[in-house]
Amino acid sequence: MTSKYLTIYNTLVEQIKSGSIPPQTLLPSEHELTDQFQTSRETIRKALNLLSQNGYIQKVRGKGSIVIDVTKLDFPVSGLVSFKELADKMETKPRTNVHELSLIIKPDHSIRQQLQLSAKDQVWKVIRTREIGGKKIILDKDFLNKKYVPSLTEEICGNSIYEYLEKDLSLTISFAKKEIIVEEPTDEDRELLDLEGFQNVVVIKSHVYLEDASLFQYTESRHRPDKFRFVDFARRKR
Repeated sequence: MTSKYLTIYNTLVEQIKSGSIPPQTLLPSEHELTDQFQTSRETIRKALNLLSQNGYIQKVRGKGSIVIDVTKLDFPVSGLVSFKELADKMETKPRTNVHELSLIIKPDHSIRQQLQLSAKDQVWKVIRTREIGGKKIILDKDFLNKKYVPSLTEEICGNSIYEYLEKDLSLTISFAKKEIIVEEPTDEDRELLDLEGFQNVVVIKSHVYLEDASLFQYTESRHRPDKFRFVDFARRKR
């Protein structure tokens, strides 16, 4: 016999998947669900905890349980593709907002270390948000060595930096080293992203190299956690 909380869980999952409970709406309160399913509050809490663990709801302090959009975007971990290349495959076309384009004459120690710069090197700093369905859900912070990228414009940053580098500058982007971590949102994240109560962001830190193994770019791509599924393909060596 199926436990009562699993029956409630499965009922709510079907309602979320079918769209009868739309994304970004609040589930009924624990008290209302207790009345609806004629059960105890403890049973309802078990069902809600399972919904949260499996990515169907986000519990937000002071509000309740918000339904998460279960249609997630596949984001390749090992691949080296531009956001524009990913966007071309999406049904809902995203928008790129350029918040900052500046040339740093004297990069601080952290940036010099990340890009292995000399004292004379200058760095382009590009801050962009990616807006999908009217929500800003990615914050991209790019730092590019001016030695390899002599000029940049807001128009280029709003379209595709990689397209510009490869087609206009004839650079060959070869490989990247990536690190994925989960952090609490910074003040900048909260200002520029629509976090809507989320307490974490998924951060992909990338060091990107040219064909001759020159390190030319360091990037932090900061993602709202509910919209992405990070995927990879692995083959066992024999």
